Amino acid sequence: MTNTELSSIGVSMRRVDAPGKVTGATNYPGDLTMPGMLWAKLLFAGRPHARILSMDLSAAHAHPGVVAVFTAADVPFNEYGLIDPDQPVLCGLGSAKLGADVVRFVGDQVTMVVAETEAAAEEALELIQISWEDLPVVTGPMMAMLPDAIQILPSVAGNVLEHNRIRKGDVARAWAECAAIVEADYQTPMQEHAYLQPEAGLAYIDEHGRVTVQVAGQWVHEDQHQIAHALGIPVEQVRVIYPAIGGAFGGREDLSIQIVLALAAHKLRRPVKMIWSRSESIVGHHKRHAYYIHAKWGADKHGKLLAAECNLVADAGAYAYTSAKVLGNAILNVTGPYEFPNASVDARAVLTNNVPGGAFRGFGGPQGAFAAEMQINLLAEALGLDPIEMRLMNLMRDDTLSTVGSKFPPGVTIEKVVQACAGEARRQPLSRPAVTRTQRKVHGRGFACAFKNIGFSFGFPERCVATIELHGKAHIEEAIIYHAGADLGQGAHTVFVQMTAHALGISAELVRLVASDTSTSGDSGSSSASRMTFMAGNSIIGAAKGALEKWRSEERPAIATFRYEPPPTTAPDPETGACDPNFAYGYVAQSVDVEVDLDTGHVRLLDVICANDVGKAINPQQVVGQIEGAVVQAAGYALMENFIMKDGRVLTPHLSSYLIPTVLDVPTRVKSLVLEFADRVGPWGVRGMSEMPLLPMAPAIAAAIHDATGKWIYGFPFTPDRVWRALQAT
Repeated sequence: MTNTELSSIGVSMRRVDAPGKVTGATNYPGDLTMPGMLWAKLLFAGRPHARILSMDLSAAHAHPGVVAVFTAADVPFNEYGLIDPDQPVLCGLGSAKLGADVVRFVGDQVTMVVAETEAAAEEALELIQISWEDLPVVTGPMMAMLPDAIQILPSVAGNVLEHNRIRKGDVARAWAECAAIVEADYQTPMQEHAYLQPEAGLAYIDEHGRVTVQVAGQWVHEDQHQIAHALGIPVEQVRVIYPAIGGAFGGREDLSIQIVLALAAHKLRRPVKMIWSRSESIVGHHKRHAYYIHAKWGADKHGKLLAAECNLVADAGAYAYTSAKVLGNAILNVTGPYEFPNASVDARAVLTNNVPGGAFRGFGGPQGAFAAEMQINLLAEALGLDPIEMRLMNLMRDDTLSTVGSKFPPGVTIEKVVQACAGEARRQPLSRPAVTRTQRKVHGRGFACAFKNIGFSFGFPERCVATIELHGKAHIEEAIIYHAGADLGQGAHTVFVQMTAHALGISAELVRLVASDTSTSGDSGSSSASRMTFMAGNSIIGAAKGALEKWRSEERPAIATFRYEPPPTTAPDPETGACDPNFAYGYVAQSVDVEVDLDTGHVRLLDVICANDVGKAINPQQVVGQIEGAVVQAAGYALMENFIMKDGRVLTPHLSSYLIPTVLDVPTRVKSLVLEFADRVGPWGVRGMSEMPLLPMAPAIAAAIHDATGKWIYGFPFTPDRVWRALQAT
């Protein structure tokens, strides 16, 4: 057979994990058991800001079935954090970490009970007595920046975790040249990841004496390093394995139970299991950041953008998590995929006593894009221009400079994506379902576009490692691909197999994948930033080339490891923001049709056209699945997911109070336009794509609501009460 006949690229191959998931044979972390297994339960702070004065654990220790009660004093290096190790593993007394005796949000972990049964552990938690000194609660970032605000972390002066700037051109001078200037304040909400599988895991000592943690996460090697640091043991004595993962969306980038499970197994030398309830999951892990954005844009009479001035404030919550990196993405997106000769942007991530903000699909892009797309619509309206034509006039191209002074990587296709989406929308009549005479319902259409970085940004040392092992005699009879990349449900492992088969010129049936285990694979980096197919593909191409060279030299087995490093990026200048932030991008545009009930304010999403430049669709069916899934998740973010905090407490800790879309909330139609304009450095031209459809949805819905009602609404979710109030306003 020829390589063309054996091509596994561009084929909707059945997912490698499909049979196990369909039959129920696949084990998720919550399904794992071992002989002699203990159960662990955590006591959360339940207070947004307080100092622990004393703890009485005697009744918990004495409770039948209890094996151990762990506190801050039991953690050798009581700190962790993906970027900054600023969060105590356990809050309490006896820790060397400065400030570990203070809880800073309701989900801070205080003690862990380990018992013979889950019920015994839960009962013992209720017996723990803590004496508290309540501290002032900082409920929002504006309050946190006041001169007399209490300092939340000892190391962060003024509670401003990060302050990024962009300075390009002369904004003050440019305003005088503008025929129209629009200025508005925008607010975007927190969002709960709501993955199907809550936090769960099993830790034990493996046959080589390693502390082994089987858990759901997004980067096995990063988890391994943080566990080893907190336990004060060498990295090679820690092993992390990801079984099947029931969704993540960025919610598993920051650790939850990994360290405490490892601590218990390490100390007790017995297997220890933990499963969080849904309410524990909602309270205990980070959320999408709430953003407060002030934007002022100006254009000439023809619609050419001249100046932008933006101020962004992100609610970082109690700890750093990924707030600084999310801020960097938001600051790029707040001026959209448009060319501005003059721009001034200030962005701050600010600590509060709310649940921490962290990674969530889009990673700052949806927040920035909401303001950007609203602004260009407002300008088009002020100038009497068609909003799509105004976009086309100002979109970034290969030869234009971004607000940070650098060109986008060659192959900027946002114009083609916008034209494809707009063209498809023009061919479709506006969705107008039949209504009765007594119903007052109106219909509208909105449009938005955006771009999304692929890979880590701003000088982070990107890398991805793959190892391929070939077995056989005259012909390759089996190829084993060792790769640490996590499959969060998006189908990454299927794509690994397809890319390996194609790179080797063999059938996918001959490829076996060994994945997501620190003991078998080199560091792949995180399954995030729309990077995994891009990065894994390039690492697989390199490993396949090396393995085939050894195979042709008659080495048996032929084994090769390859570490892929993409083109470098650079950190921003602290004063101007000047940098080369990303090595690749994906581009997206959406057209949406909505129905608005004038009496209730209810918005129904009817039709979505989503155009995405994916570079090359390795598995087209999975690409369409990612588009459809992201559209539904984005619709939830825009229309109904209303995460409420008051005085530092979560008022929506259940899925009965925090509503996510059900099958009845899915748009009537989602038309996926999969465009393939190859990226110059992507494997087979691949660009990442799984985050892109989330970015334009909220502003497109806002534009559709305006088209239907004449009202602009500057904050979301567009819940019935918010929309109804806007409709009543004069």
